[in-house]
Amino acid sequence: MSDAPFLPLCTSGDGGVVLPLHLVKVGDEATLACLLGEHEAFLRRQGFEGRAGQFTFLPGGSGVVGAVFCVEEGRGPMPYGVLPAHLKEGCWQPQPEGQEEAAHDALLEELVLGFCLGAYDHSLKHEGSKDRKTGPQLCIPASLGKEARILARAAWLGRDLINTPANLMGPAELAAAARRMLEERKVAVELVEGEALEKAYPCLAAVGAGSDRPAVVVIGRRDGRSKDAPRLSLVGKGVCFDTGGYDIKPGSSMAKMKKDMGGAALMLALACALLDAGTDIALEIRLGCVENSVSGHAMRPGDVLTTRRGLRVEVGNTDAEGRLVLADLLAEAAESQPDVLLDAATLTGAARVALGPDLPALFSNDEELAEHILASGREAHDPLWQLPLWADYDGWMDSSIADCNNLSSRPMAGAITAALFLQRFVPEGQTWAHVDTYAWNDTARPGRPAGGEVLALRALFRAFSESF
Repeated sequence: MSDAPFLPLCTSGDGGVVLPLHLVKVGDEATLACLLGEHEAFLRRQGFEGRAGQFTFLPGGSGVVGAVFCVEEGRGPMPYGVLPAHLKEGCWQPQPEGQEEAAHDALLEELVLGFCLGAYDHSLKHEGSKDRKTGPQLCIPASLGKEARILARAAWLGRDLINTPANLMGPAELAAAARRMLEERKVAVELVEGEALEKAYPCLAAVGAGSDRPAVVVIGRRDGRSKDAPRLSLVGKGVCFDTGGYDIKPGSSMAKMKKDMGGAALMLALACALLDAGTDIALEIRLGCVENSVSGHAMRPGDVLTTRRGLRVEVGNTDAEGRLVLADLLAEAAESQPDVLLDAATLTGAARVALGPDLPALFSNDEELAEHILASGREAHDPLWQLPLWADYDGWMDSSIADCNNLSSRPMAGAITAALFLQRFVPEGQTWAHVDTYAWNDTARPGRPAGGEVLALRALFRAFSESF
């Protein structure tokens, strides 16, 4: 497993001082009073009451001799995301107070993950700088927090891809990054470009035709360790920047469009996490790396495109390009008849209107699979919300001159009609799920810095790292 990116963890003090970080359950007043010692009255007067999420340093003769963080059980990893901002630079050894051994290990998994997610920082200001501070680190034995390390690395990789400006992360750069990450994990990678791409993925090629930066499709394959390993096929929308095409977006809607490859980033992060964990699966991954731009070569409203599956699609709106990218990729992915076909995309604003920025919308043609993913999200404190593939709306995408339109005739249920469009390219009998994600944190919160986000990564990892 690659050690990049750097995580704020160490296994010893590297010769320096290691200070204790006491983790106290809310309500355990006896333990808290003991830790605060002779300073209890002073700290209480300063407003430290042992509430959930409260933090204080412990003073001593030589200065700070430790810290206390109050933990509310059952909240998952995110509350620990505040600690990188609270702690001073140096090494901190977690001390779960009053915990049994089994609970101790589980708490450390959550602590490591939340701490690392909160410590993430993406800035081009520090490129090449020798003065960048590393910040505080957790001192954790290498034998502990293994899954948390895997998920944190994957989350950092995905966030980095989404946060990179579009001039530095075009289709070629996204494809190169994906190839590097997959090949590091012994995945056989193929890049499809040029005439081969136009022939194999005509809809995707039409989306990319308006850009001077050619589209690339990344295909990765790796067999499972066992002959009967379950087969998982991942598909990600990698629109590196979306102007909307001729149906151009207003400036306010275009400001965050570097994140329109968030589905590809999520699927790539998930693949890396599953492979790093040694999950016994036969894995395929397809990423459609493309830019939706405006030029004399761009597709127009009213054009009719022939898809890989042979269906003809009328382009009702050039800003509904993500479903065109996924259509050809889903059709190809289904040809190998995987046990589960999963796609992710920043597909619709309608999903955000319905569910807000934090809840990815989940669609599936298999209720057992959907419930498995939803339950995994609840267990991982990484929720999704299921919306229906409501068949009565399918006719809203009828076209008078083609098999279907990429735009609904009704200004309602946009996330549902987009998912119904995708379902046309999934053969009957193929188990499939679709995640419509926002891929962004508008504001900073514990464990979730503002910027790119791989929402549902932990949920999907839990769902597919176990039997499915």
